[in-house]
Amino acid sequence: MVPAGTGAPVRTQRKPAARTKHAPDFPTLDVERGFLSPGVTLLAGVDEVGRGALAGPVSVGIAVVDLRDHGLLADVRDSKLLKPEDRERLEPLVREWAVGSAVGHASSAEIDALGIVGALRLAGTRAWFEVLASGVHPDLVLLDGSHNWLSPQTQGSLFDTEPSGPACEAPVHTRVKADMSCLSVAAASVLAKVARDRIMIELHEEYPAFGWNENKGYATSFHRDAIRSLGPTPYHRTSWNLL
Repeated sequence: MVPAGTGAPVRTQRKPAARTKHAPDFPTLDVERGFLSPGVTLLAGVDEVGRGALAGPVSVGIAVVDLRDHGLLADVRDSKLLKPEDRERLEPLVREWAVGSAVGHASSAEIDALGIVGALRLAGTRAWFEVLASGVHPDLVLLDGSHNWLSPQTQGSLFDTEPSGPACEAPVHTRVKADMSCLSVAAASVLAKVARDRIMIELHEEYPAFGWNENKGYATSFHRDAIRSLGPTPYHRTSWNLL
């Protein structure tokens, strides 16, 4: 408004625009290096794939980095953001770049028997002991997500069975969307995704009607229609609501 008799405009103060935080174009090791301390030098980035699929295994990848002196690896991102051909190209580079790496799997039958959290723990434990068997002993784990499903003392839900036997006993730190910002976790996601996709392509040869070479066992309309027509295979998670 203009005050009567003055003709002078009233100036209003604008609040400074809030700065928007943008995620880096590619993940770095900045978060990982924040864990460097006496006695902590090797960090294992961990990520899973296949959790929400209707068929096939759930797979857990591990990529270990040395917090003291570890270079970056170009082009690696969360596997969901990469084209299949880029994941295939990067997978051997990730294995060469990492101090240690592995992928563990839990089958659809194990998912039915243990529940998804128990199966994730089993797959992660298999990958963990593969890393240990290679002579690499990570001091801690950086796990994508908000729930520590890897440690044996963590109870997933009343419907999940706790696998017995050896398990990962290293400290586990969780971080939501770690695969977007943490290079070790993004690298682990690439390893897990490539390994699981290869399994699903092999299973497609056995059951081509379900389109696993394309949908990788996830709940597409084509996949659900095939289940309605043909029924589930031994590789489907029959404890789930498939339809």
